[in-house]
Amino acid sequence: MINIDGSLFIQIINFLFLIWVLNLLLYKPVRNIILQRKNKVSGLEQGIEQAETKATEQDAAFADGIKAARVKGLEEKKMRMLEGSEEEKKIFSKINEKAQADFLKIKEQIAKETETAKATLLKEVDSFADTISEKILGRTV
Repeated sequence: MINIDGSLFIQIINFLFLIWVLNLLLYKPVRNIILQRKNKVSGLEQGIEQAETKATEQDAAFADGIKAARVKGLEEKKMRMLEGSEEEKKIFSKINEKAQADFLKIKEQIAKETETAKATLLKEVDSFADTISEKILGRTV
C-alpha cells in the first residue's frame, strides 16, 4: 500500500521545480527558435510570392513588348513595301518614258532614212527606167 506522507509534497515541489527549470532552460529557447524559424519561413514565403508576382508581371510586360514590337515591325514592313512599290512605279514610268522617247527617235530616223532613200531612188528612177527599157527592147531609147 502507498503511504502519503511529507515526501509526496517534496516530490510535487521537486516536479514543479524540474518543470520550471526545464521550461526555463529547454522549452522556452526551443519555442523561441521554432517561432523565429516560423517567422523566417513565412517571410521567405512572402518573398517567394512577391518574386512570383513580379516575375509574372515582368513576363506579361515582356510579352506585351514583343507584341508591340511585332505590330510595329509589320507596320514598318507595310510602309517599306508601299515605298518600294511607289519607287518601282517611278522607275517603270521613267523607263517607259525613255523607251517612248527612244522609239520616237528611231521612228523619226527611219522616216528620215526612208525619205532619203525615196529621194535617191526617185533621182535614179529615170536612169533605171532607161536601162531596163534598153534591156527589154535590146536597143537604146
